[in-house]
Amino acid sequence: MGSDRVGGRVVGRGAGWYRGDCHVHSVYSDGHLTPEQLAAEARTAGLDFIAATEHNTSAGHAAWSGVAGDDLLVILGEEVTTDNGHWLALGIRPGQEIDWRYRVRDGVLGRHLDEVHRTGGLCVAAHPHAPYQSGTFMYPHQGLDVIEVWNGLWASDLPWSADNAAALAEWGRNLAADIHSGTWRPAMGNSDTHFENQMGIPQTVVQADDFTTGAILAGIRAGRSWVAESSSVDLAVTLSTNHRTAGIGEQLETDNKPAVVRVAVQGVPSGSISVHTDRGTVHRASLPEDGAGATEWATTAEESDYVRIEVRHPSGAMAALTNPVILI
Repeated sequence: MGSDRVGGRVVGRGAGWYRGDCHVHSVYSDGHLTPEQLAAEARTAGLDFIAATEHNTSAGHAAWSGVAGDDLLVILGEEVTTDNGHWLALGIRPGQEIDWRYRVRDGVLGRHLDEVHRTGGLCVAAHPHAPYQSGTFMYPHQGLDVIEVWNGLWASDLPWSADNAAALAEWGRNLAADIHSGTWRPAMGNSDTHFENQMGIPQTVVQADDFTTGAILAGIRAGRSWVAESSSVDLAVTLSTNHRTAGIGEQLETDNKPAVVRVAVQGVPSGSISVHTDRGTVHRASLPEDGAGATEWATTAEESDYVRIEVRHPSGAMAALTNPVILI
C-alpha cells in the first residue's frame, strides 16, 4: 500500500464510475487537517479518489504515500494562487511546483499551463467567482481544461452560494458557442476542504476506463462526469435514438431521428429535475418525497445542440448537475 496509489494506479479496479474531490488542503498549506485525517474523511464521505492541492507548494506530496490504499487513489496537485485568480494543476509529478508569481498583464499563464500539460496533467479554473481578493478568475479560459463551477468552501453553512450560481451561469452561457467550435470545457465540483466535515461536498463523479490517475483525469477532461452534492445523491443520464445511446460527455449521432433523454435520480427528497439545452430550460419534473424518481424528454439535433441536467432541492439549492450530452 502506498506509492502506487499516489499519482499512479490501483490494481484490480477497472472501468467504472468513481467519486472524487480534486480540491483539498491540509496542514501543509492553510488547511487544518493532516493527510491522515483527510484520507479518513474521504473514506467516510464515500470517495474513491482525492487530489492534494496545497497553495503554491508541493511540500505535502510525500506525506500522502502512507495514507492512500486500494480504496483511495491520491492525485498529486497544487492550487496555483495568483493575484488574478486561482487554478488547479492536477496530475503533476511528485515534488513539482508550478509558479504563481504573475498576473494577467504578464501574459505568462499559457506557459505554466503547458508545463502541467507536458506531465499529462489537467488545468482547472478554480472558484471563478469567489467573493474575495484574488479569488475571481480574471484570465482568459484559453488553455484551461475544466471550470470548477461548484466550490464547497462554505458548504456547511450555504450549500449553494451566489458565487457558484454565477460560475454555473457563465459556464452555461459559453457552452453552446464552445461546443460548436470544439473548445467546450467541462464543469466540475470540489469541496475546497480546509476544515473537518467538508470533504466531498460537493464531489465529481467520473466515468473512467481504469482506476488510475491518468484515466480519472482523462474522464474529467472529456466531460464524462457530473457533480453531486454528496455521495447520498445518485444520477443516471442517457440520450437515445432507436439505434444508438450516449451518456454524459459523449456525442449521439442521431441521423436526424428523434432522441429521448432519460434521467433517473436518487437521494433528493421532494426535489426537481430540469433539462437544459442551448435554448435554456426546456423541461422540468418533480421528485417524490423519498427522493427517487425519473423523467423523459424528447428532442432532435435540429432543436437542441446538447442536453444537460440539473437536480435541485425544494429550496433551490443544487443537488447535482451534469456535463452535456451532445447531439449531432
